[in-house]
Amino acid sequence: MSNSKLALISGGGALPVEVARYLKHTGRPYTVVRIEGLSDPELNDHPGQDLSLGDFARLFQILATEQVKAVTMCGYVQRPDFDTMQKNHGAQHLQSIQSAGRGGDNSLLRQVAQVIVSQGYHIEGAHEANPDLLIGVGLQAGPDPSPEAMEDAQEAMRVAAAIGALDIGQAVVVAGRITLAVEAQEGTQHMLSRITSLNPALRGTPEKRKGVLAKLAKPIQDLRLDMPTIGLQTVEDVASAGLCGIVARRHALLIVDKAAVYARATELGIFIYGHDEP
Repeated sequence: MSNSKLALISGGGALPVEVARYLKHTGRPYTVVRIEGLSDPELNDHPGQDLSLGDFARLFQILATEQVKAVTMCGYVQRPDFDTMQKNHGAQHLQSIQSAGRGGDNSLLRQVAQVIVSQGYHIEGAHEANPDLLIGVGLQAGPDPSPEAMEDAQEAMRVAAAIGALDIGQAVVVAGRITLAVEAQEGTQHMLSRITSLNPALRGTPEKRKGVLAKLAKPIQDLRLDMPTIGLQTVEDVASAGLCGIVARRHALLIVDKAAVYARATELGIFIYGHDEP
Protein backbone atom coordinates (compact mmCIF):
# COMPACT_ATOMS: atom_id res chain seq x y z
CA MET A 1 0.00 0.00 0.00
CA SER A 2 1.27 3.46 -0.88
CA ASN A 3 1.78 6.06 1.82
CA SER A 4 0.93 8.94 -0.49
CA LYS A 5 -2.16 10.95 0.36
CA LEU A 6 -5.34 9.46 -1.11
CA ALA A 7 -8.61 11.08 -2.15
CA LEU A 8 -11.53 8.69 -1.72
CA ILE A 9 -14.37 9.70 -4.05
CA SER A 10 -17.34 8.14 -2.33
CA GLY A 11 -20.56 7.01 -3.94
CA GLY A 12 -23.26 5.15 -2.05
CA GLY A 13 -23.12 1.93 -0.07
CA ALA A 14 -20.85 0.41 2.55
CA LEU A 15 -17.72 -0.10 0.43
CA PRO A 16 -16.42 3.49 0.72
CA VAL A 17 -17.03 3.34 4.47
CA GLU A 18 -14.84 0.24 4.76
CA VAL A 19 -12.08 1.90 2.76
CA ALA A 20 -12.23 5.06 4.88
CA ARG A 21 -12.14 3.05 8.12
CA TYR A 22 -9.08 1.16 6.89
CA LEU A 23 -7.27 4.36 5.89
CA LYS A 24 -7.95 5.86 9.30
CA HIS A 25 -6.88 2.69 11.11
CA THR A 26 -3.62 2.35 9.18
CA GLY A 27 -2.74 6.02 9.48
CA ARG A 28 -2.48 6.74 5.78
CA PRO A 29 -3.22 10.39 4.97
CA TYR A 30 -6.52 10.73 3.13
CA THR A 31 -9.50 12.91 2.38
CA VAL A 32 -13.02 11.84 1.48
CA VAL A 33 -14.83 13.50 -1.43
CA ARG A 34 -18.46 12.81 -0.53
CA ILE A 35 -20.90 12.82 -3.47
CA GLU A 36 -23.95 14.72 -2.29
CA GLY A 37 -27.04 12.61 -1.74
CA LEU A 38 -25.16 9.32 -2.05
CA SER A 39 -22.37 8.97 0.49
CA ASP A 40 -23.06 7.18 3.77
CA PRO A 41 -23.54 9.62 6.70
CA GLU A 42 -20.70 7.89 8.59
CA LEU A 43 -18.28 9.46 6.12
CA ASN A 44 -19.13 12.88 7.57
CA ASP A 45 -16.92 11.89 10.50
CA HIS A 46 -13.89 11.55 8.23
CA PRO A 47 -11.84 14.45 6.85
CA GLY A 48 -13.24 15.62 3.56
CA GLN A 49 -15.62 17.77 1.55
CA ASP A 50 -18.92 17.39 -0.31
CA LEU A 51 -19.20 17.42 -4.09
CA SER A 52 -22.07 17.61 -6.55
CA LEU A 53 -22.01 14.79 -9.10
CA GLY A 54 -20.27 15.95 -12.28
CA ASP A 55 -18.65 19.09 -10.82
CA PHE A 56 -15.16 18.38 -12.14
CA ALA A 57 -13.97 21.95 -11.66
CA ARG A 58 -14.60 21.71 -7.92
CA LEU A 59 -13.24 18.16 -7.78
CA PHE A 60 -9.88 19.22 -9.18
CA GLN A 61 -9.86 22.24 -6.90
CA ILE A 62 -10.31 19.91 -3.92
CA LEU A 63 -7.61 17.51 -5.12
CA ALA A 64 -5.16 20.35 -5.65
CA THR A 65 -5.90 21.95 -2.28
CA GLU A 66 -5.58 18.61 -0.48
CA GLN A 67 -2.32 17.90 -2.36
CA VAL A 68 -3.23 14.28 -3.06
CA LYS A 69 -1.35 11.99 -5.41
CA ALA A 70 -3.85 9.15 -5.78
CA VAL A 71 -7.61 8.81 -6.19
CA THR A 72 -9.91 5.90 -5.37
CA MET A 73 -13.46 5.83 -6.73
CA CYS A 74 -15.90 3.39 -5.16
CA GLY A 75 -19.54 3.05 -4.16
CA TYR A 76 -22.59 3.03 -6.36
CA VAL A 77 -23.57 6.01 -8.52
CA GLN A 78 -26.74 6.07 -10.58
CA ARG A 79 -26.27 6.81 -14.27
CA PRO A 80 -26.21 10.62 -14.44
CA ASP A 81 -28.46 13.03 -16.29
CA PHE A 82 -25.86 14.68 -18.51
CA ASP A 83 -28.13 17.56 -19.53
CA THR A 84 -28.58 18.57 -15.88
CA MET A 85 -24.87 18.13 -15.16
CA GLN A 86 -23.89 20.33 -18.12
CA LYS A 87 -26.38 23.01 -17.08
CA ASN A 88 -25.03 23.07 -13.52
CA HIS A 89 -21.33 22.54 -14.11
CA GLY A 90 -20.51 23.47 -17.71
CA ALA A 91 -19.31 21.38 -20.61
CA GLN A 92 -15.67 20.86 -19.61
CA HIS A 93 -14.88 17.10 -19.56
CA LEU A 94 -18.57 16.17 -19.78
CA GLN A 95 -18.75 15.74 -23.56
CA SER A 96 -16.11 12.99 -23.62
CA ILE A 97 -17.70 11.29 -20.61
CA GLN A 98 -21.16 11.44 -22.16
CA SER A 99 -19.84 9.90 -25.38
CA ALA A 100 -18.16 7.11 -23.41
CA GLY A 101 -21.39 6.51 -21.53
CA ARG A 102 -23.05 5.29 -24.72
CA GLY A 103 -20.73 2.30 -24.52
CA GLY A 104 -22.01 1.17 -21.12
CA ASP A 105 -21.01 1.59 -17.50
CA ASN A 106 -17.50 0.17 -17.93
CA SER A 107 -16.76 2.65 -20.71
CA LEU A 108 -18.18 5.48 -18.61
CA LEU A 109 -16.03 4.61 -15.58
CA ARG A 110 -12.90 4.33 -17.70
CA GLN A 111 -13.50 7.75 -19.22
CA VAL A 112 -14.02 9.37 -15.81
CA ALA A 113 -10.78 7.75 -14.65
CA GLN A 114 -9.01 8.98 -17.80
CA VAL A 115 -10.12 12.55 -17.09
CA ILE A 116 -8.69 12.28 -13.55
CA VAL A 117 -5.44 10.73 -14.80
CA SER A 118 -5.12 13.50 -17.41
CA GLN A 119 -4.83 15.97 -14.55
CA GLY A 120 -1.84 14.15 -13.09
CA TYR A 121 -3.43 11.81 -10.54
CA HIS A 122 -3.00 8.07 -10.09
CA ILE A 123 -6.05 5.80 -9.91
CA GLU A 124 -5.92 3.32 -7.05
CA GLY A 125 -8.48 0.52 -6.68
CA ALA A 126 -10.51 -0.01 -3.52
CA HIS A 127 -8.66 -3.32 -3.14
CA GLU A 128 -5.34 -1.45 -3.21
CA ALA A 129 -6.52 1.16 -0.71
CA ASN A 130 -7.91 -1.60 1.54
CA PRO A 131 -6.44 -5.04 0.69
CA ASP A 132 -8.33 -6.61 3.61
CA LEU A 133 -11.45 -6.55 1.42
CA LEU A 134 -10.12 -9.20 -0.98
CA ILE A 135 -11.14 -12.85 -0.92
CA GLY A 136 -8.28 -15.20 -0.11
CA VAL A 137 -7.29 -18.57 -1.55
CA GLY A 138 -9.24 -21.75 -0.83
CA LEU A 139 -12.06 -22.21 1.66
CA GLN A 140 -12.83 -18.90 3.39
CA ALA A 141 -16.01 -19.71 5.31
CA GLY A 142 -18.64 -22.38 5.75
CA PRO A 143 -18.43 -26.16 5.35
CA ASP A 144 -16.02 -28.01 3.09
CA PRO A 145 -17.60 -28.19 -0.38
CA SER A 146 -18.54 -31.63 -1.61
CA PRO A 147 -16.96 -33.03 -4.82
CA GLU A 148 -20.28 -32.33 -6.58
CA ALA A 149 -20.25 -28.74 -5.38
CA MET A 150 -16.70 -28.27 -6.62
CA GLU A 151 -17.74 -29.61 -10.02
CA ASP A 152 -20.54 -27.04 -10.05
CA ALA A 153 -18.04 -24.36 -9.02
CA GLN A 154 -15.70 -25.26 -11.89
CA GLU A 155 -18.57 -25.17 -14.39
CA ALA A 156 -19.91 -21.90 -13.01
CA MET A 157 -16.47 -20.32 -13.33
CA ARG A 158 -16.22 -21.56 -16.92
CA VAL A 159 -19.63 -20.16 -17.89
CA ALA A 160 -19.00 -16.88 -16.06
CA ALA A 161 -15.76 -16.43 -17.98
CA ALA A 162 -17.66 -17.02 -21.24
CA ILE A 163 -20.43 -14.49 -20.57
CA GLY A 164 -17.88 -12.01 -19.28
CA ALA A 165 -15.96 -12.27 -22.54
CA LEU A 166 -19.20 -11.32 -24.30
CA ASP A 167 -19.70 -8.35 -21.92
CA ILE A 168 -22.98 -9.82 -20.62
CA GLY A 169 -22.55 -10.06 -16.86
CA GLN A 170 -20.41 -11.16 -13.92
CA ALA A 171 -22.45 -13.87 -12.19
CA VAL A 172 -23.65 -17.39 -12.97
CA VAL A 173 -25.53 -20.08 -11.02
CA VAL A 174 -24.84 -23.74 -11.77
CA ALA A 175 -26.42 -26.77 -10.06
CA GLY A 176 -25.83 -30.37 -11.06
CA ARG A 177 -23.55 -28.98 -13.80
CA ILE A 178 -26.61 -27.31 -15.37
CA THR A 179 -26.57 -23.54 -15.81
CA LEU A 180 -29.64 -22.23 -14.00
CA ALA A 181 -29.14 -18.48 -14.45
CA VAL A 182 -26.76 -15.90 -15.87
CA GLU A 183 -26.60 -12.26 -14.88
CA ALA A 184 -27.29 -9.55 -17.42
CA GLN A 185 -28.33 -5.99 -16.58
CA GLU A 186 -30.62 -6.90 -13.68
CA GLY A 187 -27.80 -7.54 -11.22
CA THR A 188 -26.92 -10.49 -9.00
CA GLN A 189 -29.74 -10.04 -6.51
CA HIS A 190 -32.49 -10.19 -9.13
CA MET A 191 -30.78 -13.06 -10.90
CA LEU A 192 -30.76 -15.09 -7.68
CA SER A 193 -34.42 -14.32 -7.07
CA ARG A 194 -35.28 -16.18 -10.29
CA ILE A 195 -33.87 -19.47 -9.01
CA THR A 196 -36.79 -20.21 -6.69
CA SER A 197 -39.22 -20.23 -9.62
CA LEU A 198 -37.39 -23.11 -11.32
CA ASN A 199 -38.41 -26.76 -11.19
CA PRO A 200 -37.41 -28.18 -7.77
CA ALA A 201 -35.77 -31.08 -9.59
CA LEU A 202 -33.15 -28.65 -10.96
CA ARG A 203 -32.37 -26.53 -7.92
CA GLY A 204 -31.54 -26.85 -4.26
CA THR A 205 -33.61 -25.80 -1.27
CA PRO A 206 -32.70 -24.33 2.11
CA GLU A 207 -33.24 -27.82 3.51
CA LYS A 208 -31.14 -29.59 0.86
CA ARG A 209 -28.73 -27.14 -0.68
CA LYS A 210 -27.41 -27.54 -4.20
CA GLY A 211 -25.64 -25.30 -6.67
CA VAL A 212 -23.03 -22.57 -6.67
CA LEU A 213 -22.90 -18.85 -7.46
CA ALA A 214 -19.77 -17.72 -9.30
CA LYS A 215 -18.80 -14.05 -9.65
CA LEU A 216 -16.05 -13.09 -12.08
CA ALA A 217 -14.97 -9.79 -13.54
CA LYS A 218 -15.36 -9.31 -17.28
CA PRO A 219 -12.07 -9.22 -19.19
CA ILE A 220 -12.76 -5.62 -20.23
CA GLN A 221 -13.24 -4.44 -16.64
CA ASP A 222 -10.59 -2.33 -14.96
CA LEU A 223 -10.51 -3.86 -11.47
CA ARG A 224 -9.37 -0.57 -10.01
CA LEU A 225 -12.77 0.83 -10.93
CA ASP A 226 -15.22 -2.05 -10.76
CA MET A 227 -14.29 -5.31 -9.06
CA PRO A 228 -16.99 -7.92 -8.34
CA THR A 229 -18.35 -7.46 -4.82
CA ILE A 230 -20.45 -9.42 -2.35
CA GLY A 231 -21.87 -8.58 1.07
CA LEU A 232 -24.35 -9.83 3.61
CA GLN A 233 -27.26 -9.42 1.19
CA THR A 234 -25.53 -11.72 -1.29
CA VAL A 235 -25.19 -14.43 1.32
CA GLU A 236 -28.85 -14.08 2.29
CA ASP A 237 -29.91 -14.24 -1.36
CA VAL A 238 -27.76 -17.32 -2.00
CA ALA A 239 -29.35 -18.96 1.04
CA SER A 240 -32.88 -18.11 -0.14
CA ALA A 241 -32.08 -19.59 -3.56
CA GLY A 242 -31.13 -22.90 -1.95
CA LEU A 243 -27.51 -22.75 -3.12
CA CYS A 244 -24.63 -24.26 -1.19
CA GLY A 245 -21.74 -21.97 -2.07
CA ILE A 246 -20.11 -18.90 -3.58
CA VAL A 247 -16.93 -19.06 -5.64
CA ALA A 248 -14.68 -16.40 -7.16
CA ARG A 249 -11.12 -16.03 -8.37
CA ARG A 250 -8.65 -15.53 -5.56
CA HIS A 251 -7.88 -11.89 -4.86
CA ALA A 252 -10.51 -10.82 -7.43
CA LEU A 253 -13.62 -10.35 -5.29
CA LEU A 254 -14.34 -7.64 -2.73
CA ILE A 255 -16.18 -8.75 0.41
CA VAL A 256 -17.85 -5.91 2.28
CA ASP A 257 -18.08 -6.47 6.06
CA LYS A 258 -16.04 -9.64 5.66
CA ALA A 259 -16.24 -10.88 9.26
CA ALA A 260 -20.04 -10.65 9.27
CA VAL A 261 -20.30 -12.21 5.81
CA TYR A 262 -18.13 -15.17 6.80
CA ALA A 263 -19.99 -15.65 10.07
CA ARG A 264 -23.39 -15.59 8.38
CA ALA A 265 -22.27 -17.94 5.61
CA THR A 266 -21.01 -20.41 8.21
CA GLU A 267 -24.26 -20.12 10.15
CA LEU A 268 -26.31 -20.86 7.02
CA GLY A 269 -24.07 -23.69 5.83
CA ILE A 270 -22.84 -21.89 2.71
CA PHE A 271 -19.21 -22.13 1.67
CA ILE A 272 -17.20 -19.22 0.27
CA TYR A 273 -14.24 -20.29 -1.83
CA GLY A 274 -11.38 -18.46 -3.52
CA HIS A 275 -10.44 -20.39 -6.66
CA ASP A 276 -6.67 -20.66 -7.09
CA GLU A 277 -6.27 -19.79 -10.74
CA PRO A 278 -4.84 -16.79 -12.64
